[in-house]
Amino acid sequence: MTDHRLTRIAQSLPDTVPFVAPERLEELRGAPFDARLGANELAYGPSPAAIAAMHDAVGDIWKYGVPETPALKRVLAEHLGIPEAALTIGEGIDGLLGTLVRLFVEPGDTVVTSAGSYPTFNYHVAGVGGALHTVPYAENHEDPQALIGKAREVRAKLVYLSNPNNPMGSVHDAATVQAMIEAVPDGCLLVLDEAYCEFAPEATRPPINIDDRRVIRFRTFSKAYGMAGARIGYGIAHPDIARAFDKLRNHFGVNRVALAGAVAALADQEYLEDVVGRISRGREKLAQIARAEGLVPLPSATNFVTMDTGRDGAFARALLRALEARGVFVRMPGIAPLDRCIRVSVGTDGELEIFARHLPLARADVLKGSPEA
Repeated sequence: MTDHRLTRIAQSLPDTVPFVAPERLEELRGAPFDARLGANELAYGPSPAAIAAMHDAVGDIWKYGVPETPALKRVLAEHLGIPEAALTIGEGIDGLLGTLVRLFVEPGDTVVTSAGSYPTFNYHVAGVGGALHTVPYAENHEDPQALIGKAREVRAKLVYLSNPNNPMGSVHDAATVQAMIEAVPDGCLLVLDEAYCEFAPEATRPPINIDDRRVIRFRTFSKAYGMAGARIGYGIAHPDIARAFDKLRNHFGVNRVALAGAVAALADQEYLEDVVGRISRGREKLAQIARAEGLVPLPSATNFVTMDTGRDGAFARALLRALEARGVFVRMPGIAPLDRCIRVSVGTDGELEIFARHLPLARADVLKGSPEA
C-alpha cells in the first residue's frame, strides 16, 4: 500500500534497485559464483600502497571525515594541472550524479540521454521529477550529434554522454567530444561521464578547460584504481559549478578510509600503468573466447568486452541465465537493440579460463532449449 505521506514524485516511482549485486544473486541461487565477471570491477584489486593506506586509516575511523577533502583535492589538482577550486569529491560518480541532478533539475525540466546508456543517471532524474528524453545509439556508439539535436529540441537542462561508454565499451575521440561541448545549447550542461577513461587512449579525452561552463566531467576510483567498494569519485568543472555542490552534497558522505586510499592510489601511477596493460591483454583474451563461439566482440576502451550474440535480446538473456546456472556472473544491456549482447568484465586469468570453458556449454544449452534457457 502506498504511503500517502510520500511526495507525489516518490509515490509515482517504482521500487528500484538499479543493479542487483552478485552477492544477492548468489544468495538467490544458493551457491557462490566461480567467475565474477559482471560488475566491471577491477579483479586485481587496488594498489598495495592504497591497501596499506586504508589499513593504516582504519584506526581513525571513529573520527568524521574532513568535508572539504583537502588532501585528495590537493593531489588531484596537481595530477590534473588544475586548481583545487575546480574539483568536487563525492561518493563515486553515482553520488555525484545524484547531487548534480538535484542542483540543476526541477520537476518537469527536460534531460537528454541515450536509450540504453548508464541507467543510474536516469534513476536520479526520475527521482526529482525530471522529464527524460532519449535518443538511440548510432550502431554501437552513443550519437553526440543526435544528443545535441534532441537537447536543443527539448531545451534540455542536462545532456549525458559516457565516454568510454557503458554498456557497449565504445569510445569517441577527443575531437568528437570537444565538438559536442562546443555545440551545447544555451541553458544546458553536458554531463561527461569518464568513469573508464584511464583504460582508453589519452587521445579520446579533450583537454580540461575549467573556464568552460558548458561541461562537467566525472571520474572515479572505482574502475582502474580498483576501489569500487570504497565509493569515491570526483567532478571537474568551472569553479562556480564545483562550488555549487557544497549547497546540497552529503558533506560527510566520503569516509576517511576511502580518502586515504584514493590519495595513495593516485600516487601509484606505476601500478595503474600495469593494470591498464593487464586489462588490455584481458580484453584480447575475451575477444578470442567470443570469436571461438561465433560471438562478435565489440571494440572496447574499458575493462569489459561487449559481445554481440548475433541474435536478439531473448537469446542473450537466455545465454546470461545459462551462464549464471553454471556459476558465471555476467551482465547485458537492458534495452533493444543493445540487448542482443552480453557484457563480460575482464577478470583474473582463472576466471577467464572458467568463462572460456562454460561459454560453449551455456550456448549449447540455449540452442537446444534446455531448462536454463
